[in-house]
Amino acid sequence: MNLSQYPAAIAQAAQTVNELDAQLSAVQLNINRQEANADKKVAFESDLKNDSQRKARRFELLEVNLEYQHALNSLMRLTTQKANAIAQLEYLRNQFSVAKLETRLAIARQLAGSEMGDLLLGV
Repeated sequence: MNLSQYPAAIAQAAQTVNELDAQLSAVQLNINRQEANADKKVAFESDLKNDSQRKARRFELLEVNLEYQHALNSLMRLTTQKANAIAQLEYLRNQFSVAKLETRLAIARQLAGSEMGDLLLGV
């Protein structure tokens, strides 16, 4: 990759991370809504005598809720994708830093080489 291509690639990678973050927020919102609905149902079940029974019932409700299970799976998948996207972003940033250093080294060597030539020629 050319030095001039890195900024665009880094920006694209950062945009991917941002998009995944937005998707994660939407999924988390859906999970919170499903949990709130389960809590509401449990709160109005008068046959549940104590907190342990209410927690168990809440778990049962969420366990059979396909939308909730799908949201949890999406959350795990998106979390993994975001971690990979962040790793790719950092990799590109590091590659860009190395490419800049290599370019500076090449320029320094050229300058040092021309100065040595001047010294050898007696200029």
